[in-house]
Amino acid sequence: MKKIISGKVRDVYEVSDKSLVIVTTDRLSAFDVILPTPISGKGVVLNKLSLFWFDYTRDLVPNHVISAEPADLPSLFRAAEFDGRTVLVKKLKMLPYEFVIRGYMFGSMWDTYKTEKSFCGYTFDREYKQAEKLDTPILTPSAKNSEGHDENISVARLQSELGAELTEKIRAVAVALYNRCYDYALQRGIIIADTKFELGFDEDGALVLADEIFTPDSSRFWDAGEYTIGASPKSYDKQFVRDWLTANGQKGVTPAPEIPAEVARKTSEIYADCLKKITEVI
Repeated sequence: MKKIISGKVRDVYEVSDKSLVIVTTDRLSAFDVILPTPISGKGVVLNKLSLFWFDYTRDLVPNHVISAEPADLPSLFRAAEFDGRTVLVKKLKMLPYEFVIRGYMFGSMWDTYKTEKSFCGYTFDREYKQAEKLDTPILTPSAKNSEGHDENISVARLQSELGAELTEKIRAVAVALYNRCYDYALQRGIIIADTKFELGFDEDGALVLADEIFTPDSSRFWDAGEYTIGASPKSYDKQFVRDWLTANGQKGVTPAPEIPAEVARKTSEIYADCLKKITEVI
């Protein structure tokens, strides 16, 4: 089986001209740098969460999943090492962007806003504090670069490159996905502060949701019970690792440092707890 991509977290194999196998590993990337310390069980959590959300939102937009059943996978991927972390998907013509939906003033948007009072072409009608909920979720796209960091871009630039009609369709789909899953997660004590989507076109030209959705790697999940405006909230995502890297002067440093065993263990527990909170029947 030909491996065509070994990404920050996922390994992608070509099955045919119409399908791929994606294996979600235990690798962790922070500040666009792959860390050498794996997070035990992380890949299984990401895969199961994505499958849950893909099923929950399939009436809003088609997605790339064909099957995650072992019997439907090529024989190579029926081994125990692939169990729970492998999915057969449609091959798509991917758009070279990440479509980021932000519902709260946090992360790189907060860092920029503090000095420039704007972000990705947006200006704001009122003052915001760190981690404060925005009046309405906004789309802040980023362009994928073959090397280095992705580039934050404005919606106006996206319109110039994709056209106004497709840009608006993507914005509407992304906001609808965010709003539905935000409401669901909030009932389970989790705030989805922001998230990102990747989209492509299938062989019939239909817009299709791909990659992963609403996982601790693609989103910021906060503990709703401990959320407060003006501080970095308790997270159910890799913010725990980001905070450790920042506190120890290792933000974006290459080669990346080994993460202490206690930080890796705690992060693994956070991922597992997130899966339980989201998918457990209540």
